[in-house]
Amino acid sequence: MDTERDAAAAVADRVFHTVLGAVDMLAIFVGDRLGWYRSLADDGPATATGLAERTATHPRYAREWLEQQAVTGLLTVHRDGSPGERVFAIPPATAEVLTDEHSLNYLAPFTRLFGATGPVLPKLLEAYRTGNGVSWDDLGDDAREAQADGNRPWYEHRLAGALAGVPALEATLGAPAARVLDIGCGAGWSAIALARAYPRAQVRGVDIDAPSVRMAVRNAAAAGLAERIRFEVADAAELPAGGFDIAFAFECVHDMPRPVEVLAAVRRALAPGGFLVVMDEAVAPDFAPDGDELERLMYGFSLFVCLPDGMSSPPSAGTGTVMRPETLRRYALEAGFTSFEVLPIEDFGFWRFYRLG
Repeated sequence: MDTERDAAAAVADRVFHTVLGAVDMLAIFVGDRLGWYRSLADDGPATATGLAERTATHPRYAREWLEQQAVTGLLTVHRDGSPGERVFAIPPATAEVLTDEHSLNYLAPFTRLFGATGPVLPKLLEAYRTGNGVSWDDLGDDAREAQADGNRPWYEHRLAGALAGVPALEATLGAPAARVLDIGCGAGWSAIALARAYPRAQVRGVDIDAPSVRMAVRNAAAAGLAERIRFEVADAAELPAGGFDIAFAFECVHDMPRPVEVLAAVRRALAPGGFLVVMDEAVAPDFAPDGDELERLMYGFSLFVCLPDGMSSPPSAGTGTVMRPETLRRYALEAGFTSFEVLPIEDFGFWRFYRLG
């Protein structure tokens, strides 16, 4: 009986700390969306009244949030203000993780993505009962922006070097007037990174989500690359045959309701000798209980975002975020590709790279 009580106490302790983590996640979501972290980072320490004035928010809520953030250790009490109002500051490490969109340590988008599920929880429960889905449209801009902002630093800092380390990719991308396709391009950061790294390439990004494509167009223009990158709302099934030397699918195959159909269309869109590079989650080769933290995180994304989105457009393969290598290999062969390999790209965030030829 003591052993059973100890086991129950251990589970209770884990769930309790999970609740504490959920409180932190939601509080980070609030601070991110209301601009409180950014104001503290850009404009300096503040009292609750001062922070509220700077961000057009209410001082009583600002005070409660500031105190909670200090209690949980993300903010510090800079000094006592006058008359008796505390002044709070954001440490450099917290500022980097929660406000620096160019840092590889930037994790605020994770809280934004899970925060976006809050308003659609009733729809998610109904989907779980009926087999329907909840789309990115249902999740809204918080989810779109979170996906884009979370991946952006890796594309900016690591993608060019990762691809340059694979001779076949470097040769194709570096060829004069290389024709590059980015399917499921989202907000365009992957296409922008490709265009910057390979200035002779012509890049075309396609996505079925119109708001994401609008973001991509704005981002490319701001980067000064609008003339070399063409973004459009399009279904991959409508791509021209033989039009591209190389194609990329960055973290999107597992979201596709009909991945084999899309992969087959991409294969037809490739010129002779062309190939597709897929970047997707680096999950374990096989399911096993008591998985590592990466596996747990990917199942979290799958439960609340990716699987419901994929199921929202029937008929659906229902892949989910946890797309194991053998699943992608099967999709590739069914789509008509004849070769499949894991590329020797390591230490690239949560992701693994595949080459389909």
